[in-house]
Order: sequence, then C-alpha cells, then structure tokens
Amino acid sequence: MYFWNSIKIGRKKKNVVMTYGFSSRDASGSRQTLTDLYSKKNIHMSQLTKDDISLAEWALVEEIRAGKWKNLDFPRIARQDFNLDGIEFVNTLFESPTETYLKTLKQNANEHGVKMVLIMVDEEGDGCANTKQGRKQFEINHRKWVDIAHYLGCQAIRTNCRGPENVDKIEALEWAAESYNMLLAYAKPAEINIVIENHGGVSNDPDWMISLIRKVNDPSLGTFPDWRNPSDEFDNVAYLQKTAAYAKGMSYRNQPTEELTAKMIQLSHDSGYRGWYGIESKGREEVKKGISLLKKYLLKQ
Repeated sequence: MYFWNSIKIGRKKKNVVMTYGFSSRDASGSRQTLTDLYSKKNIHMSQLTKDDISLAEWALVEEIRAGKWKNLDFPRIARQDFNLDGIEFVNTLFESPTETYLKTLKQNANEHGVKMVLIMVDEEGDGCANTKQGRKQFEINHRKWVDIAHYLGCQAIRTNCRGPENVDKIEALEWAAESYNMLLAYAKPAEINIVIENHGGVSNDPDWMISLIRKVNDPSLGTFPDWRNPSDEFDNVAYLQKTAAYAKGMSYRNQPTEELTAKMIQLSHDSGYRGWYGIESKGREEVKKGISLLKKYLLKQ
C-alpha cells in the first residue's frame, strides 16, 4: 500500500476498454483501429473540443524562487494578473503536497474559476532508463503524481524520456515502451493521461516519438510539444508538424517573429489538435505577449 493511495478519491472506470494490441473495442463493442484511435477527430487527443490558453508555472519560476508568491497562489495569479482559465503545475514547486495542502489548492482554484490542467514532473526518473530497475523506479516515482493529478482534477502528467547518450534507438524504444506500459496501467483507472515533452535525448526525435506512441498503442499516451526556438540543433517547426497530431497539450513559446508564431499556431490547429496552449515563455511581459498572439491567431478561428 502506497501512502498516495489514500487520496485516490472517486476514481471512475473508463467507458473504453483498451488493449495493448493493434486495435481495441469501444463500449458498444465496435472495433477501433490504431488510425481510429489517433484520428484527428478523436477527443482523447486533447480532452477538449475547443482551444483555450493556460499558464505554465515555469514561465514565472523566477518570481517563485524570489519568494514573491507560492504554488498555492498560482490560481490567483493566473486569474487576477492574466485572466487565464487554466494552469499547469511543476511538481518541484509543490512545497508540501499533503492532503490538507492539496485541499487548499483545490479551494483556491475553485475560488478563482481556474482549471488545473496538468502537472509537469521532473526529477522522478527517465522513461527510457537502461535498466529494468530504473524503468520500474520511474513508474513507482510517478504514481504519487498521478494520484495528485487525479485528486486535483488534472487531465495529465508530463514526463521526461531521454535515454542514455548515444543510445541505440531501437533498444531505447523497447525500454520506453516497457516504462510507459507500466505507468499507463497505473494511470488509466484514474483517467490521467501521460504525456512526453521533448526535453532532450530520444524525445527530441519526432520519428522516434511517433514510433513509441504507435508501439504502446494507447490513446492515454501522447506528445507534449515544447515549441522552443529554432536552432541548428533542433528544428522546432518540423517537430511540431510531425507530433502535433498525437499531442495532448502544447508547451507554447513565443517565436522570434510573429510570423513564425502564427505559423506554429496554424500547424497545431491544422493537425486537429484542440486543447490547452500552456504559455511557457519566461516573464510577465512575454506571457502577456503570448496571450495576445494566441487570441489573435488561435481563438479567432
């Protein structure tokens, strides 16, 4: 028995029966293929049928580090300072995630009418660990964040999947599939999606990421494209173009030009993605700029 099991309140069974093969059946018994599961019209992809803007806590991390406000204040900051409907947490910024603390956080979010969208999980292991023990520990470490996400009413947790330097990508695919199958088995009863952000290593390779999504073959697993900035080492436009159709969230960042920002917003929309765009551009002025651009090029559609 894990301590965090004590806060699994009101879990419901899904109305979709999934398998880890090449197809599954919905509640009516109709067979769904992999293409059906990841079709652009499948609501599992983003959990929303419309787009909205959320605030990623990391955008204002320097204010938290300076002691200007705490994680419990995040709902108020998002609503009063930016008038945003959603927030995306970072696990390392939870001061003391006891049940009393989480109840207070829920009350604060309810008071300000803010949806708690997801938790970005760092420092809890690598989804592409090269040992069986490491992969199992990754799954165990993330359980508490699945439980906390469920308790708060979030839709997902974000994970990291890098692998060792110069790893064989075919071998890495097997390791990551093992890790995520274990974690999904734990997360599915809580109706929490698991997403992977391109944070280096194999997760920076869009073709590898798509191979992993297809290998695991579970619509509760998705990508979480970090828009980043264009560079010689990383083609952020190509990455988004390839992975947006599998996305369950967007780590939005203002691009060097408004034209490029507009292009990436349009790419996301054209992929069929509908959901939260979590602004992660650093600092208040950049957040406000992101809100303005998203309203101009996304919410008008």
